[in-house]
Amino acid sequence: MKFWFDILTPKQVMFFKPIVDSLRQHGHELLCTSRDYREAVQLAKIKHLDLKIIGRHGGAGKYEKLCESANRIFKLADIIKQFEPDTAVTFSSPEGSRVAFGLGIKHIGLNDSPHADSVAKLTIPLMNHLFCPWVIPYSAWYRFGICKKRITKYRALDPAVWLKRTAISSIPISSTIVNKYNIDRHKKTVLIRLEEAKASYIADKKMGSKIFMIDALVKDLSESTNITILCRYEDQIKEIAERYEGRAHVIQRVIDGTLLISLANVFIGAGGTMTAEASLLGKPTISIAPIQFYVEKYLLSSGLVQRAYSPTDLVRLTKKMIIDNDYAKKQKKKAKLILDEMDDPVDRILPFLEMS
Repeated sequence: MKFWFDILTPKQVMFFKPIVDSLRQHGHELLCTSRDYREAVQLAKIKHLDLKIIGRHGGAGKYEKLCESANRIFKLADIIKQFEPDTAVTFSSPEGSRVAFGLGIKHIGLNDSPHADSVAKLTIPLMNHLFCPWVIPYSAWYRFGICKKRITKYRALDPAVWLKRTAISSIPISSTIVNKYNIDRHKKTVLIRLEEAKASYIADKKMGSKIFMIDALVKDLSESTNITILCRYEDQIKEIAERYEGRAHVIQRVIDGTLLISLANVFIGAGGTMTAEASLLGKPTISIAPIQFYVEKYLLSSGLVQRAYSPTDLVRLTKKMIIDNDYAKKQKKKAKLILDEMDDPVDRILPFLEMS
């Protein structure tokens, strides 16, 4: 069989890599496409996942998003028509969905973010089948025009795909790695992941940045703690590096996030995937995401994550987690139990694809 994967984000690189590798090992022919988007392209190189780059990310503006999406659909249509796949697989790619629908290709989709309203409206109705984590109710999808019989749930959060394949305890923490990320081993390390500010579910709703919360943390803890910040975009890197010059280390290059999390004592996330990943690795984790969503609700209710609602909250929780070794041990034990009980989503998705 012939499969086309449209892989657009670093999370999708991590999620789809073992599925792509398994399909290739089983003798199937694959084409993996992406767009010119810094984090996805560079992480794919690190993970040895070959991507054909078609088009680029549209940025934050509605007009730019529309134009880049239209251009990408036009370019993809020609390439996919020539490849003639039996099945398209996307993590709710608007361009992938439109091209698959337009060319009459079966589309198997994934999504864990019904809160990303614009993307869901453009993709969910066009899917032949949807896979999602079990913490998302069926009713969350109905408003996008898909029925229950076309939805399959797996009992896992998406990072389980790569965490079940990563022996985190065996990752070597060499002096080279420590020096590369400007980490003083005599201090505790706090890792901060910034929000996906250019995503439509944030940009379109003009949600305020959580930067004022990070300002308070840097002001209070920069002298006693290593503060490492992982941005998403080139302009975000420049802005944050200038804002916290000499007080925090801003990662300049795309790296393996799991390795970076392993170096931290506390993780603070303004997004979704790395917050879930850090918590499932047992790291004391705080969410400052601009909105709440189903996956985060599960993480909060299970005790894997705590939420900070104000700068004072964030500073207080971070300080507490840094010094509380018993809490860190408890989180590690709890996370292992929860991750071990989760399905491997690949075991649900791979047979479905090969039978489709």
